[in-house]
Amino acid sequence: MIRGRRLGVWRRPGVREPSQGHEPARPGVNRALGAVLSALVIFGPISMDLYLPALPALTTDLEAPASLGQLTLSACLLGLAGGQLVAGPLSDRLGRRTLLLWGIGVYIVSSLVCAAAPTIDALIVARLAQGLAGSVGLVVAMAAGRDLFEGPVLLGYYGRLTVISGTAAIVGPVIGGQLANFTDWRGIFVFLAGLGLLILIAAWIWGDETLPTDRRLATDSRLIDGFKLLRSDRTFVAMVLGIGFSTSAIFAYLGGATYVLQGTYGLSPQGYSYAFAGNSLSFVLCGVLASRVARAWSPVATLLTGLVMCVCGASSVLVVGLLHLPLPAVLASLATMVGGVAVVAPPATTLALERYPDIAGTASSILGTSKFLFGAVTAPLIGVGGGVSAVSLGTVTTAAMVMAAACIIAGSRPMDTLSAQRTRRTSTRV
Repeated sequence: MIRGRRLGVWRRPGVREPSQGHEPARPGVNRALGAVLSALVIFGPISMDLYLPALPALTTDLEAPASLGQLTLSACLLGLAGGQLVAGPLSDRLGRRTLLLWGIGVYIVSSLVCAAAPTIDALIVARLAQGLAGSVGLVVAMAAGRDLFEGPVLLGYYGRLTVISGTAAIVGPVIGGQLANFTDWRGIFVFLAGLGLLILIAAWIWGDETLPTDRRLATDSRLIDGFKLLRSDRTFVAMVLGIGFSTSAIFAYLGGATYVLQGTYGLSPQGYSYAFAGNSLSFVLCGVLASRVARAWSPVATLLTGLVMCVCGASSVLVVGLLHLPLPAVLASLATMVGGVAVVAPPATTLALERYPDIAGTASSILGTSKFLFGAVTAPLIGVGGGVSAVSLGTVTTAAMVMAAACIIAGSRPMDTLSAQRTRRTSTRV
């Protein structure tokens, strides 16, 4: 059961006034609400991944070139990225529940339009709408957690969202492949609509409002002030850049690992699927472990550990490519890198949002958008040299991870924060 304590009194976005303790736990924070919020993060990965096994058949059926088929994926990605910048501020003003129900409803309708699309152009437009609607769930899942939780509980919550999102990305193509044995690409979009309907029913029954009316932003000027405040916060900007760069390495890995493992190391498609599953297992296990140990450590200590894993794993991929090391070395390097990202994301998100309960939707939207935008820019870079190899993959991922670490360390000075936390703990014990 997810439990957390309500926050103290907040007077304006980003500035917490001293309080005389914490309010009692919110009655609506129960297992059902936690399950609904957790389910929302699957909108991103399943919308992008579930239909991929049927993509060749889709382009053939609609008599479209492969480039336009790929554009259906890009349109959804663009919607997921840009939609968050709109959905986040709206949720701060209108509340989480109403916007979420409308967002899921539009997702269902747009999925059915995708299933009925007569041309590739119509499908591209419908996929953009599907991504825009799905972005609402991503923002609300992040912002509602900040409405309800704080401290180690908040860190554990974001850790669980990371694991669920990663797991959905792993099993999405597998489920899509199984569905392709029983239906065509249109049936897969109908399946997405049905899944959206189930989440809509659950949200309607158990999805309580997490942002009280008195904490909502009443005017557009306050929304603008919120953006200005976030932009001026060095720690928030550092976490946005850190999450963006580290996630971009994952996009590079997803786009390049298949060429490295099959082209360079000669794995069969089945062998690649096993290797991919092993690296994905590392992501899930590290995410689960990090969310547990963070309760005993601190967000800063957990974040630093994840950064070390990210840089070591990515740089090891580059070393493997330069020295032509065997397959186990590259698999271990990739597993360390993706596992490090699973460790970095929850504490970085916690540190970015912990001071902004009143504009959690706006702050969450910026964080979410950075992941997709950085990934979209970075992924193509691995093939700039004319082909994808362990060297090119290692170069891009190492640069991304070094930039992530540099931004976080320079922008937020985590070592100073960690030292201060240890000093406070020591003085408390004394």
